[in-house]
Amino acid sequence: MAADSEPESEVFEITDFTTASEWERFISKIEEVLNDWKLIGNSLGKPLEKGIFTSGTWEEKSDEISFADFKFSITHHYLVQEFPDKEGKDEVLEDVIPQSMQDLLCMNNDFPPRAHCLVRWYGLREFVVIAPAANNDAVLSESKCNLLLSSVSVALGNTGCQVPLFVQIHQKWRRTYVGECQGPGVRTDFEMVHLRKVPNQYTHLSGLLDIFKSKIGCTLTPLPPVSIAIRFTYVLQDWQQYFWPQQPPDIDALVGGEVGGLEFGKLPFGACEDPISELHLATTWPHLTEGIIVDNDVYSDLDPIQAPHWSVRVRKADNPQCLLGDFVTEFFKICRRKESTDEILGRSTFEEEGREAADITHALSKLTEPAPVPIHKLSVSNMVHTAKKKIRKQRGVEESPLNNDVLNTILLFLFPDAASEKPLDGTSSTDNSNPPLESEEYNLYNQFKSAPSDSLTYKLALCLCMINFYHGGLKGVAHLWQEFVLEMRFRWENNFLIPGLASGPPDLRCCLLHQKLQMLNCCIERKKARDEGRKTSPSDNVTNTYSGDAGKSGDQLGPDNIKDMDKEKGEVGKSWDSWSDSEEEFFECLSDTEELKGNGQESGKKGGPKEMASLKPEGRLHQHGKLNLLHNGEPLYIPVTQEPAPMTEDLLEEQSEVLAKLGTSAEGAHLRARMQSACLLSDMESFKAANPGCFLEDFVRWYSPRDYIEEEVIDEKGNMVLKGELSARMKIPSNMWVEAWETAKPIPARRQRRLFDDTREAEKVLHYLAVQKPADLARHLLPCVIHAAVLKVKEEESLENISSVKKIIKQIISHSSKVLHFPNPEDKKLEEIIHQITNVEAIIARARSLKAKFGTEKCEQEEEKEDLERFVSCLLEQPEVLVVGAGRGHAGRIIHKLFVNAQRFAGLSPSLSQNKVDEWPVREPCAGWAGWCCRCC
Repeated sequence: MAADSEPESEVFEITDFTTASEWERFISKIEEVLNDWKLIGNSLGKPLEKGIFTSGTWEEKSDEISFADFKFSITHHYLVQEFPDKEGKDEVLEDVIPQSMQDLLCMNNDFPPRAHCLVRWYGLREFVVIAPAANNDAVLSESKCNLLLSSVSVALGNTGCQVPLFVQIHQKWRRTYVGECQGPGVRTDFEMVHLRKVPNQYTHLSGLLDIFKSKIGCTLTPLPPVSIAIRFTYVLQDWQQYFWPQQPPDIDALVGGEVGGLEFGKLPFGACEDPISELHLATTWPHLTEGIIVDNDVYSDLDPIQAPHWSVRVRKADNPQCLLGDFVTEFFKICRRKESTDEILGRSTFEEEGREAADITHALSKLTEPAPVPIHKLSVSNMVHTAKKKIRKQRGVEESPLNNDVLNTILLFLFPDAASEKPLDGTSSTDNSNPPLESEEYNLYNQFKSAPSDSLTYKLALCLCMINFYHGGLKGVAHLWQEFVLEMRFRWENNFLIPGLASGPPDLRCCLLHQKLQMLNCCIERKKARDEGRKTSPSDNVTNTYSGDAGKSGDQLGPDNIKDMDKEKGEVGKSWDSWSDSEEEFFECLSDTEELKGNGQESGKKGGPKEMASLKPEGRLHQHGKLNLLHNGEPLYIPVTQEPAPMTEDLLEEQSEVLAKLGTSAEGAHLRARMQSACLLSDMESFKAANPGCFLEDFVRWYSPRDYIEEEVIDEKGNMVLKGELSARMKIPSNMWVEAWETAKPIPARRQRRLFDDTREAEKVLHYLAVQKPADLARHLLPCVIHAAVLKVKEEESLENISSVKKIIKQIISHSSKVLHFPNPEDKKLEEIIHQITNVEAIIARARSLKAKFGTEKCEQEEEKEDLERFVSCLLEQPEVLVVGAGRGHAGRIIHKLFVNAQRFAGLSPSLSQNKVDEWPVREPCAGWAGWCCRCC
């Protein structure tokens, strides 16, 4: 058995030598990518134009290949041609030098200011790069490098690709590439050496020419002359002779009464450090022939002052500190804080107040008496009037975040009427520094949903921003806000209008906080007018007793514009009809209606207009002038009506949610209609009181003329007469207008229940202000701060007139208007807006820095000044700017002086010899030779 099993145990290994190795698969993948990108064969494009590498469009496409488990990225970089020769891609032209080799010989685009490093070194319009896919990977060993070069050579030979193919070796930061380009009967190898220190014999032209000729290995004797392009780059880093003019603002200077410093209501602007770190001067000799010049270790003809071409570029400081950007950024950080005002300033005011008021004798009364409404406990005087006492009790006066001088200065800035004896005027005071009304800058608040630039809200935002940055930080913000809330309550209780707010209902185009302040002002106006009306005349005189609720309607009245309104009255602004009242207020009105059923209402039904006509008219504003009552022909009188209840956007949303929850059922729709008819009912009652015996048709003719249709008809006698009737919607059964008319009683506006309870609404606003956390406050006011920052940027840009900045500002406005209109914008989008504003500030600061260095304001001749300003503008917008006249031009002389002054401050000799270039502060030991692969960086 053992002998039999031996032959079976012998196994012959069969090796399939046709199976591709990892190296062959790698080469195959390279060939596949080159075929997919259609880089096969030779295609000649048109000659390169001068400057096309910078002005043209570069594109790239990438793929991923792997050698075993090591991944590479292969990228095709190419210049987009205007008229590409697509047919030539498929045609193989024999005995033609490849396009890349022709580009090497072209001298039109030496030293492009902005391009890939291989484009700067070799002048190529198209090339392929193979590099490790991961940033931390590198090809370090010589064997691996040779293996990759072999793979590239085989792939180029198999495909016939004539596009140069490079392999990146060593660490990526060294930018070391080796490559190859193949053509019909010709091959170009691209080699590089990266040295830590350049040998002395290669720091001048003669030494570089020696190594260049030795690398060529040309057998011709003598060698043909070499065409040369030379560039020396000098770097200026020392700006000590130019002190940066921007000084940080000093808020104490203004508080102390000194002239200067940062004014309240104005944001700072400018960079705290020089935003220009370096100036690079490139002196170029574009077309030279060997033998024309001498440059060796003993003597040099390459005098930078005599160079035919000068070009300058500036290096910008990385993220320079900018005042405006820091102001807005620090204010934005408050939005992420979680602390409440009480937690920031000390223990809760309500908690301590409750403990002080606690007494054992009140124990039983708390069980028997109804609990107070929480809203009053939080918002009325027991909290606000003791706020200062609590602060002093907990921290002491000296420990207050804001000292009295700063606080008083800010409060006087916010409330200038407090300096007068009678702070009664609530009109907004415009500053001379503010943009004019109705201008584009002023109306930015509509787009940003912030507040007008002359409003109290806008000024408050700037003051809080300043306090946060200079005085107390978050604690200072909380302190100022608490003082602001105290001032609001003081004005409400003493009938003092709030300055800096436009009169009228809340402007829904502004931020919610501004609307709340406007609502409080409306409450103060109503309360003030009502109190004054009681003092002046307690009688039933209509114009005196009800001036608080409807005194303004007479000012806006115009009988001529009544006929063209639907559901509106021009004299009282009925655009708020459908949203005039809340649910509670409507049912309070209904309770009165039901109490009086059986007297006024039933008498109206039984007796009709005749019995109603016997009532004495009340609440008349004035005669209409054009309309008469239908049944008796007496003049129709316009009644004094209640003004619609003003509402802020959060109340509107709340009311709309309540109405939406009623559903779509018939009962819900009916209830919704009755809730919305509170203002309509009030106006009907006022109309009935002013016009006894009137019909619904009379009311509709005045209130909604379009719902009363008049036609010319021929009567029995053959005369043409006008006949009118209600519109179709007014004749619908169970119509809301008909029901309200039947329910309405003849009650003048002065005796009706108020549609707008100013006391309750004011307490709600004060409570809303008191419970705001600093983060909530910052969220409300951030649109105002961004609005102010944009205005500041526009103001500063107008002084510099930078075209690129104008475009960026328009983009910021467009972006901000989209982001800030949402109730809770994302933090990331807000950060983008702030970053854009900071970038614009940095650009303007760079412009001012360059103008100061080049002395544009010191030019006596207007032409030279314009040339310098144009030169500075180009430095900001272009990667490299050509100096007109080189070293002999006006800008060239200034640049030369900058370097000379830098030498003086460095302790070097101030004189510049015509032949000793090394006296320039920095000289890069590199020169470029057009036409061959030895280009410099």
